Amino acid sequence: MSAVAVIPARYASTRFPGKPLTEIAGVPMIQRVYERTQQATCLSKVYVATDDDRIASACAGFGAEVLMTRADHATGTDRLAEAASGLDADFVVNVQGDEPLIEGFVVEAAVRALGESPETVMSTVVHALDEGAEDDPNRVKVVLDQHGHALYFSRSLVPYPRAKTGHPYWQHVGLYVYRRRFLLDFVDLPRTPAEETEELEQLRVLEHGHRIRCAIVEGWRSAAVDVPEDVPRVEALLAAERAGARP
Repeated sequence: MSAVAVIPARYASTRFPGKPLTEIAGVPMIQRVYERTQQATCLSKVYVATDDDRIASACAGFGAEVLMTRADHATGTDRLAEAASGLDADFVVNVQGDEPLIEGFVVEAAVRALGESPETVMSTVVHALDEGAEDDPNRVKVVLDQHGHALYFSRSLVPYPRAKTGHPYWQHVGLYVYRRRFLLDFVDLPRTPAEETEELEQLRVLEHGHRIRCAIVEGWRSAAVDVPEDVPRVEALLAAERAGARP
């Protein structure tokens, strides 16, 4: 199975305009995401998909291949699908442009999970819920079945801990691998009630009766940059990584 990665990147973020070009320890964030995604040995190509000439110019400066897309996409997945429509690959990996500490083995785990699960249309990544993140709506939680498929995603703590059973809690990482044909179909599916309530696009997949396989990763934690205040935190994690410590 062939796999390519696409990093959707837009300049006009509501909460953080110009976020892809924000420097993380002196390097544009989009460059860090691109170069670290390239470490995944399962990928034949890595692309950046954008509608912005400033991002395209920056990407050209560090040698990234850019796919120019329309400017009117409502979501990054819509941008991904436009880019994927012209690609020749079995799997399309959506790597978020705000994950500057992404690692190759995380991408590989997600691709492998989909490859080993022919009955599923897409895969994603989870890790143990970070301590103190139980009530953070920006840390998406996921409930898994006994075979590693997602039952539900929520911004709330699920399942509710009515009894102390030692049930593991999983935190979702916004990295997705799609079967290319499903991705092109997915963006035409109507939005669903839970998706609109939680504002979690992946719930549309479940509500339309499809399955999502989840790869559990250890030794890595998501360090997304949502707002400018996240930059110092990520730079500190990068410094710790360089010093030989893992988050």
